[in-house]
Amino acid sequence: MNSALLSRCQIYELEPLSEEELALIVRRGADALEAKLDDELVALVARRAGGDARNALNILELSTQTARAEGGGVAAEHVEDAARKRPLVYDKGGDAHYDFISAFIKSMRGSDPDASVYYLAAMLEGGEDARFIARRMIVLASEDIGNADPRALLVAVAAAHAVEHVGLPEARLNLAQAAIYLARAPKSNASYVALKEAAADVREHGHIRPPDALRDTSYYGARKLGRGKGYVYPHDDPQGFEVDYLPEQLKGRQYYRPSGSGEEGNDDGD
Repeated sequence: MNSALLSRCQIYELEPLSEEELALIVRRGADALEAKLDDELVALVARRAGGDARNALNILELSTQTARAEGGGVAAEHVEDAARKRPLVYDKGGDAHYDFISAFIKSMRGSDPDASVYYLAAMLEGGEDARFIARRMIVLASEDIGNADPRALLVAVAAAHAVEHVGLPEARLNLAQAAIYLARAPKSNASYVALKEAAADVREHGHIRPPDALRDTSYYGARKLGRGKGYVYPHDDPQGFEVDYLPEQLKGRQYYRPSGSGEEGNDDGD
């Protein structure tokens, strides 16, 4: 839905039921089935239901039927057998798609490998497109790690290639390895900030041409127009490494500020 329609709607967020709420439903269901369950079994059914009342009642009904077929009462093994398929709260076409990828990215950014691999597993188990996951990891490698660990981008791209060339389910291992590497890597958003600030100046001063010393000299008559005049070739003269190459109106600007994290040292030469 677009924003115009959403502004005219009320939004209700449906949350999973708590175990206490599910326990109440299980007890009511047990009474309806005339089945006897102690508090521990009620709690077990509630835990295995995964926040879903219908799932809780299905587990209760199936475990009760199995117990009666065996001529006894409901036991923990009956509940476990009925709940063999654990519920997964993931809808790759709905809010969960955005919530889980957001949690995945933020966990890697926050250097938590355990949370990162958990959210990765949840998305893969829910049928998320592995290529989508890999693309987000490539973006994170530059946005949140950058030159603090330049190998992070290589690892992320390699994982994406693995998804294309190996495919699932084996590529899950490549994605897990990459996710853990990205989570453990030193972090820096210096490249992201530099590009953002430079882009703002481009929008403000985009009409400014490069200095004549830096402009193209390959066409006839270029040097008569002053193109290339004053350019210092750094390999012949080290002073060329000390020149401010920005346009005159922007000289002195500093977009890239090394974070000091990992391989991104604070020394201008790093």
